[in-house]
Amino acid sequence: MKRLLVLCLDSVPPTLLFGKLLEKLPNFRKIYENGTHGVLRSCHPPITVPAWMVMMTGKNPGRLGIYGFRHRRGSSYNEGYIVNSTHVKEPCVWDVLAEHGLKACVVGLPPSYPPKTIHGNLVSCMITPSAEKEYTYPLELKREIQRLVGEYTFDVPFRIEDRDGVKRHLFEMTERRFKVAEYLANNKSWDLFILHEIGFDRLHHAFWKFFDEAHPKYVKGNKYERIAEEYYSFVDERVGSLLSAIGEEASVLVLSDHGSKAMQGAFAINQWLEQMGFVKFVKKPDSVTEFDKAEVDWSATRAWGWGGYYARIFFNVKGREPQGVIPEQDLPAVKKELKEKIMHIRDPTGRLMQNVVFEPEEVYGEAIGDKPDLMVYFNNLDWRSAGTVGHETNYLSENDTGPDDSVHSMDCVFMFRGGGGGRRRTSQEMKGGNIIDIGPTILRLFDIRPPSEMEGRAIDLD
Repeated sequence: MKRLLVLCLDSVPPTLLFGKLLEKLPNFRKIYENGTHGVLRSCHPPITVPAWMVMMTGKNPGRLGIYGFRHRRGSSYNEGYIVNSTHVKEPCVWDVLAEHGLKACVVGLPPSYPPKTIHGNLVSCMITPSAEKEYTYPLELKREIQRLVGEYTFDVPFRIEDRDGVKRHLFEMTERRFKVAEYLANNKSWDLFILHEIGFDRLHHAFWKFFDEAHPKYVKGNKYERIAEEYYSFVDERVGSLLSAIGEEASVLVLSDHGSKAMQGAFAINQWLEQMGFVKFVKKPDSVTEFDKAEVDWSATRAWGWGGYYARIFFNVKGREPQGVIPEQDLPAVKKELKEKIMHIRDPTGRLMQNVVFEPEEVYGEAIGDKPDLMVYFNNLDWRSAGTVGHETNYLSENDTGPDDSVHSMDCVFMFRGGGGGRRRTSQEMKGGNIIDIGPTILRLFDIRPPSEMEGRAIDLD
């Protein structure tokens, strides 16, 4: 294979790209109809960070030591940090390609800030604080981007009520990203080109209730009812332009890191833990309060949780946490007790939630870094976790950290179209793939044997 373009569409679900929108997206449809397509399973947890690095390293989150964007720092009660590129210690596919003299161009793939040295060119991702920072490799590439688009946009505020503003900034960001990508594709030397677009994720979180009739807060005839079609078509046009720029000989791989679906609500994990006797307050909050700002009696608290698309549960272990109360030998029994209680949680209608609870070592085997003690999916991720306390009920109809209409799902998209003579005349379906298979697949496309420490298997595209 001569060259490979990888389009990374953050949070795009098969139900949209392969379903209701495909007929309106001529460029994506052409890839779908002339290649291999299928549904991939995401990693646990199905979150942007770590999912893209699972793909690009061929390692699961436990081996990477990355369990989401935000991690607890050590055994602290309230100190955390945001994962960035320095936390990725494993080689990515472009590092392996570099050993064979092949160049890569990587745009926006998270986490890539601060930018690392690669054999090629790199533009960092949405965790970049601002365009005032150094966000490219090599450094001089930043000046080329500034001449091309002015101030480059990494992300947009999306958990805000100003949906008109979100929409405007979303389209502007994506326009600049594709303009930069097309410039790099035309003016830089590359064998592997990776372009990540976070805009889909922001679209879904900000607007899902406006276009999905199954969302509990959908209102027929609202002004944003067609926004998914508008944005997907907008990107499809720019993909068409990019494909023309790279030429017919390049192969194309289209991926998403996780899917999206309607958010049914948020479950107030710490309120529930207090009711179950695991959290103790010095003074119980009488208004909505961030857990870190509540007066927690750590000398009588056994476990607490974090909000997010899944709940992270931490135990207050003697000798580990500053005011630990659970003797280490009693920890397995306390974990079992809490797991059983979580599995008996019911939704507001009284129906048993289909909750999933696991320990990192159970799902990953090896689990390094600042991991949670338990990971919890509420009702198969239909409900997110709310970490705040002081609510009138444990069942919230809204996200407690700002407007958010969607949650994540395990199903991801996969499409491949070979370059030149490598195209299919009919569409072929791929079944049973996992995102951890992507790293070995990319290397196999370059006729490079994946390193033995990579997990997964190369997907058969013959």
